[in-house]
Amino acid sequence: MRKITALLCAFTLLLFFTACVEAETATESTEIIYINLQGDSITLDGTGAIVDGSTITITSAGTYSISGSLNDGQITVDTTDTENVNIILNGVDIFCSTSAPIYILSAEKTLINLADGTSNSLTDGKSYILPDAGSDEPNAAIFSNDDLAIKGSGTLTVDANYNDGITSKDDLKITGGSITVTAVNDGIRGRDSVEIKGGSVAVNAAGDGIQSNNDEETDKGYISIEDGTINIVAGTDGIQAETSLRISGGDITVSSGSGSSSVSTQNTWGNRGMATTTESDTDSTKGLKAGVAVIVTGGILNINSSDDAIHSNDSITISGGDIALASGDDAIHADSTLEINGGDITISRCYEGLDSSAITINGGGIHLVASDDGVNAVTKGAGSDAMGRPGQNTFVSTGVNSFSINGGYLVVNAGGDGLDINGPITMTAGTVIINGPTNDGNGPVDYSGSFAITGGEFIAVGSSGMAMAPSTSSTQCSVMLTYSASQQAGTMVHIETADNEEILSFKPVKAYQSVVFSSPKLAQGSEYIVYSGGSSSGISEDGFYSGGTYTPGTEVASFTISGVVTRVGSSNGQMPGNMQGNRTGTMPGAMAGNRTNTLPGNSPGGMNSFTPGTMTSNRTGYTPGNAAASMNSYTQGYTIRSRTGTLQGTVPGMMTGYMPGTQYQEMIGYQQNIIAGSQMGTSYGLAGARTGAISRSVTGFSRSTTRW
Repeated sequence: MRKITALLCAFTLLLFFTACVEAETATESTEIIYINLQGDSITLDGTGAIVDGSTITITSAGTYSISGSLNDGQITVDTTDTENVNIILNGVDIFCSTSAPIYILSAEKTLINLADGTSNSLTDGKSYILPDAGSDEPNAAIFSNDDLAIKGSGTLTVDANYNDGITSKDDLKITGGSITVTAVNDGIRGRDSVEIKGGSVAVNAAGDGIQSNNDEETDKGYISIEDGTINIVAGTDGIQAETSLRISGGDITVSSGSGSSSVSTQNTWGNRGMATTTESDTDSTKGLKAGVAVIVTGGILNINSSDDAIHSNDSITISGGDIALASGDDAIHADSTLEINGGDITISRCYEGLDSSAITINGGGIHLVASDDGVNAVTKGAGSDAMGRPGQNTFVSTGVNSFSINGGYLVVNAGGDGLDINGPITMTAGTVIINGPTNDGNGPVDYSGSFAITGGEFIAVGSSGMAMAPSTSSTQCSVMLTYSASQQAGTMVHIETADNEEILSFKPVKAYQSVVFSSPKLAQGSEYIVYSGGSSSGISEDGFYSGGTYTPGTEVASFTISGVVTRVGSSNGQMPGNMQGNRTGTMPGAMAGNRTNTLPGNSPGGMNSFTPGTMTSNRTGYTPGNAAASMNSYTQGYTIRSRTGTLQGTVPGMMTGYMPGTQYQEMIGYQQNIIAGSQMGTSYGLAGARTGAISRSVTGFSRSTTRW
């Protein structure tokens, strides 16, 4: 019985092996048919093809080796066979003035093999003669209606003067060869998918560099890059996938649009709320773009784009790779979620750095420089007023925005808010270093709701007008230092214990007037001394000094931690009359930042003595020296949209009058830059000049409830 069973198994395996061999032989035929191109004519050594002058049509599956040149001719594939057509380009130079030099009308799959040591060139004309008036195909120098693969170790140069360079209406796979494509529209396009697993690909295209555009099937329209060297110069998007873009390896360089030289700045894109522009009004010039997901797990990426460097209409996940980005808009933007688990990311230039509704950092290293916000958590919304930047994303503020830091290393140098989170922030581990703005119209940290720190190292320096400390919901202690005057860039901040144990030695790269610091080293009940200036012989990493010896500068303050959040120094948001209060520790009888406790020389009272519409920038509409205990209700929900210079020093009509005795409500619709004027320092409306103005630390309102 065992012998019979063994014989049956052996017979079954033999049949399976024979079937596999027959299938492989049919797919990769060992018989080679030779085709010789001779300028204006073609010779065929074998069968399976039809020659008609300077055009040859392959009608049967098999392997065809093609060499020589055509002055004006075409290679066509048109077969109903179920096996593959293998074309070996063995040194060809083909010009076709009125159609695609290689045109695959029908085939199960076509493989183009670039023979080792050969150079191959394909060039089309500027206009095609199409099969009929209703047709728009072929439209590429290499055009296939079915699956197409390119492999080998030779070279291929495609010069597409009509439209695209290489196009497959099904799947397109590249596993080898040195391929150079120049195209007046898209460089390489696979409608169902593009997979690159090796070889060298260089694209210079007026349209997209590489594209997959099937928007009818959810499992199609993707691009996968596993290996190879890719260099793209694109007039619009560098790499664009209708569904997902997956990168696990390779060396990828992309330049899209005019590059990051068109970077948005606070001074060049016009006033917020003055224009309504959507992305559809202008060409998309993103570096990497996907309609559903961008997933990066490895590879070397160097992206220089005039629009977002990495963009997804839904989610982005980065878990590895060496990534260098320069962008004229957002460096990394995802409409819904952005998750960074690993990788080394350097953003040398951008308008905003990390931009999404929900942002999570679990690992990796990130260094970014932004002309506006470093990290921006806000929800994209249709129909929102644009901010005057061509092709920009438009947003509304909702309750789903958040920023979570669970590890990793983040360094931010921002001209606007270092962190601008229209929702809560949580930090459980990792390191965050922020060199924030120098103007009081922005803050090193801006959030709505709460900022709870339970672990990690956090430091944020910058201006003081809009500075915010972590929330009392934190379990890890933090301290906020506010100086009476701006400190020069490079002036060291040093904190040590009463026993001279170093807690912090940090050298900001820009001028600053506030410092927020949180660390496990800060302990309840301990006394600390703050020095300004001095030097350290330790090793510096991103401004942090460790080891070595500190040579003291000037002792400026000392404090004892008696709560989760400790405030030390001048209250830069001075009360009317320029009275400065010491804000060491928690202010008795009130929430931190809510001045219900009266400062000396100031009397509480409602803001009832304004004359509607005549409030000046120094708040001279009420008696100097009087502090308002409550802001006595603006009309809730009103939004100040006009930000023209005529608003300076006046109260808009919609906000005339205050309601005496009414408790101040959340200032919904009141945009942050109205308080401090524009980001260029101009004072607008309510805030007027900072001197004597009631700052956020007085009102404690949430300034990011509505964005424009």
